[in-house]
Amino acid sequence: MFDLMPIAFRNVNQLWAYILTETLKRLGLTCAIICPGSRSTPLAIAFAQQAPEIEAISILDERSAAFFALGQAKATGLPVVLVCTSGTAGANFYPAVIEASYSRVPLLVLTTDRPPELRDCHSGQTVDQLRLYGTYPNWQTELALPSADLGMLAYLRQTVIHSWERAQTPTKGPVHLNIPFRDPLAPVPDGTDLSYLQSLFESEDFFAEIANSSPIPHYPLSPEGAPPSPFPIPQLWKECDRGIIIAGVAQPSQPEEYCKAIAHLSQTLKWPVLAEGLSPVRNYAELNPYLISTYDLILRNQQLAKQLAPEMVIQVGEMPTSKELRTWIDATQPRRWVIDKSDQNLDPLHGRTTHLRISVEDIKVEEINLSFSSDYGKQWCDAEAKVRLVVDQTMGKIDEIIESKAAWLISQILPPGTSLFIANSMPVRDVEYFWKPNNLGVRSHFNRGANGIDGTLSTALGIAHRQQSSVMLTGDLALLHDTNGFLIRNKFVGHLTIVLINNNGGGIFEMLPIAKFDPPFEEFFGTPQDIDFAQLCATYNVQHELINSWEQLQERLNPLPTKGIRVLEVRTNRKSDAKWRQHNLSRFAADIAI
Repeated sequence: MFDLMPIAFRNVNQLWAYILTETLKRLGLTCAIICPGSRSTPLAIAFAQQAPEIEAISILDERSAAFFALGQAKATGLPVVLVCTSGTAGANFYPAVIEASYSRVPLLVLTTDRPPELRDCHSGQTVDQLRLYGTYPNWQTELALPSADLGMLAYLRQTVIHSWERAQTPTKGPVHLNIPFRDPLAPVPDGTDLSYLQSLFESEDFFAEIANSSPIPHYPLSPEGAPPSPFPIPQLWKECDRGIIIAGVAQPSQPEEYCKAIAHLSQTLKWPVLAEGLSPVRNYAELNPYLISTYDLILRNQQLAKQLAPEMVIQVGEMPTSKELRTWIDATQPRRWVIDKSDQNLDPLHGRTTHLRISVEDIKVEEINLSFSSDYGKQWCDAEAKVRLVVDQTMGKIDEIIESKAAWLISQILPPGTSLFIANSMPVRDVEYFWKPNNLGVRSHFNRGANGIDGTLSTALGIAHRQQSSVMLTGDLALLHDTNGFLIRNKFVGHLTIVLINNNGGGIFEMLPIAKFDPPFEEFFGTPQDIDFAQLCATYNVQHELINSWEQLQERLNPLPTKGIRVLEVRTNRKSDAKWRQHNLSRFAADIAI
């Protein structure tokens, strides 16, 4: 630890940076992403000096760096630090800060800045960085200028501790500290005698009360109004025989416990579980015997949709992607409860909704009768079995390369426990339509907070870094939007396989009414980029392979390599794939009766 001391006492800036990084290390920080620049020099040096307890990773592109940090925080559940220089550098963090806010991912964003006297006077590389990220951070402030005063050093220590806590409570999210530095930025003497402080830090007194506080327990925003824990199942639920549980979009830190809690609730109430493809429930299928995975397809049959209208709905996590499900809920107007610890409004349908600010694990477990006596529940299970059979038979017979089969096949062949990052646009929808329930414990990740395609590759690399070999499912535009993520390859430890669905454009727009209007559809919505991905991968020294059969894809995905990045390119036809979906999505349940 004391190897840091000589540099820490060379000038006030370096002392300030040492206090900040040492405090974070003792709180439990393990990863800091450093973007190159001059104004951030004191912090870059201080974080580099904290190795190996804190891994400092240099990443050139700030947008890519921010999404890599987002992925790391998703994978570990702990805050990750982002550091950049002054000027527009911090603005490139903005998309990831927004995603972290909506996805509730802990980030600690440290933007360095010019001192106040060099602002608003056209000094170089200076922009207004105060409240740079608007209302998205959980908390934000500007630190005072570095000072060797003991009271100010204590202020810094306490502010860093508070920042660490606010990134995790009461809801996880980003925290922004704007940090001004005067020259000298390099660790050269500035004329200040700091030797009198050395004994204080060597004695450990200054850092004595800082304890690793991760993970921080959740405290309700208003304890007086918080639901009791464990939460007793309301009698109203028990008396309803036409209820459903929606297991929505979720990335819980303990997915098996999360799935068990949903299963207990389902089996107590005799309500089926409609599980989004982005819910871990589909990857722990044996825990949930009343699991419904084909609800989007079932609800396209108007007769079934009418027969299965619920009186009550419990929504766990965020509402699924399915437009069919949302429209059906909106039309039937059931009484609804949303179970999630978030302090946010999680009902985009604005229905008759009560938000229970608890986790599903907080619900009191009651005696479970495994016999499913509900006629309504049996109707759902009957429809699921019939539609699932049609889907599986249809997909099993498809030999040609089409987009939709990729998600169905991947759901059955990944090594157990694999982390899978699913890109936005069509991949998340194909997963919802076709992801087959399994018992592989796949850890699905995604950026469904703001639903953007920015940062797709970088987030996946952040999730895979120092973790089990991982996979990403993406379209070509999402990958091209973040090709700078490949610059991380030399710092990346682990393996990522990228399953690239290359349909040369934006396949999701083919599903929208605008597709019938060409021109201008192809130029402004389809937006083909005509990229040779083999050449692109060669530029970044990334392995590339063209997939010509489903058997070849299966062989490449199990087992997975342990090192490096590779792209498995699956070329498809955007127009014919859209026609296939439009023709088949409504037909899977068309002849089903219950």
